[in-house]
Amino acid sequence: MAPTRVLECVINVSEGRDSKVIAEIGRAAGRLLLDLHSDWFHHRSVFTLAGAPDEVEGAALALARRGVELLDLTAHVGVHPRLGVVDVVPFVPYAVPFSEAVAARDRIAQALAGDGVPCFLYGPQRSLPDVRRQAWLTLAPDMGPSEPHPTAGACCVGARDVLIAYNVVIKGPIARAREIARDLRGPAVRALGIALGDESQVSFNLIDPAVVGPAEIYDYVAERSEIDRAELVGLLPDSSLATISPNRFGQLGLSRERTIESRLKAGVSFDGARREA
Repeated sequence: MAPTRVLECVINVSEGRDSKVIAEIGRAAGRLLLDLHSDWFHHRSVFTLAGAPDEVEGAALALARRGVELLDLTAHVGVHPRLGVVDVVPFVPYAVPFSEAVAARDRIAQALAGDGVPCFLYGPQRSLPDVRRQAWLTLAPDMGPSEPHPTAGACCVGARDVLIAYNVVIKGPIARAREIARDLRGPAVRALGIALGDESQVSFNLIDPAVVGPAEIYDYVAERSEIDRAELVGLLPDSSLATISPNRFGQLGLSRERTIESRLKAGVSFDGARREA
């Protein structure tokens, strides 16, 4: 049985190539891990946790601490921007008040700061892009040391609403991907043009999926370039999938099994273990 009070946490870790290390980090979250997405070029993995708020908070801290223990930012090379090995820890109030996500954010940041990892807070007044632009320049850590951890760097710990991470690979040069990203960037869409070896990707965070969702963004990109493929990073809510014709799921890289609700309802964690009701 899925919990009636649900907190989500979507932890972005700066390791996308060593499958054994990625699996070891994921195991720290136990049965709360619903999805794992890794990318070699981004050199990044996205761990989606969801469930009862107190359990998610504990699992998120365990996963973050395991990442700090195993990873070293000084040896990291990847195309995705990052401040630390446990780069982003956002809490999402899926079926709880927003204040609970903020409280979880603050407690996790305090715990990591106590471990010697500087933490920058974001949401709701400050955005993650603001932190990335200002960190160490005009913005000091909110908690923890004033200098980066020697191997872990820093961590961005946030509270935010539901967003959809979505990538579109185009058949065109990186300059075209960056142009598309610039054109589509706005209040409901964050976008980056990224080179993936010989391919070009437009990487999106759809921060208001009720306004611009995967189908809309795919069609916008298709008007500007031929598309090779599209992929969902992590999971999306049922409400976003319900607005899309099932006939387009394959084209858009979506499925009913990739929703948060379906994973919670199934009662099975990402590694196949049966979760307790």
